[in-house]
Amino acid sequence: MNTFSKLERKLFKEGNQLIAGVDEAGRGPLAGPVVAAAVVFPENVLIKGIEDSKVLSKTKREMLELEIKRKALSYFICVIESSTIDKINILNATLIAMKKAVESLALKPDVILVDGNKLPDVSIKAIPVIKGDKNTFTIAAASILAKVHRDRIMFELSKKFPQYGFDSNKGYPTRKHIDALLKFGACEIHRKKFLQKIFERYVIQQKLEL
Repeated sequence: MNTFSKLERKLFKEGNQLIAGVDEAGRGPLAGPVVAAAVVFPENVLIKGIEDSKVLSKTKREMLELEIKRKALSYFICVIESSTIDKINILNATLIAMKKAVESLALKPDVILVDGNKLPDVSIKAIPVIKGDKNTFTIAAASILAKVHRDRIMFELSKKFPQYGFDSNKGYPTRKHIDALLKFGACEIHRKKFLQKIFERYVIQQKLEL
């Protein structure tokens, strides 16, 4: 994608002047925060190579992040820490992060497009878009902002907790991460509430592979 999707163009034609894309990064990991980003662009924006952040290389994401921030009318990134995720669960933490990201934009959008099928509790018109990060320009741009920001956080946390390999796994349950948990136990940024359930599944899988 280089510019707006069919859905976004339709919304502009209907009189919506400010369309925000909203997405998150970090719902699935065992450790670290969940991060949500919201971004609004001018109607004539052009950024070559915008795609779902997961299919882009690290270098490409970081290059696009700079261009997104430069060309956006407004953007905001919200971080919800693992301790809060433990208290309110990952879905609620994600929706709160999205809500704060939208409400913290310097410009109030006329409509927001949200990746997935769950919507944050906002007063603005919100539209859920399944696979929006793959098919919708503003959501894909938001996914890049959220992913790059979270990856940087995990890289810095890897310096404090080098044994878990957060610089490479970003908190996701890779074999190295699971082995480190077996050896060292959980650290302060692990999501304790659901770690046990997911951990048990990977321990069983590991035993079956032996």
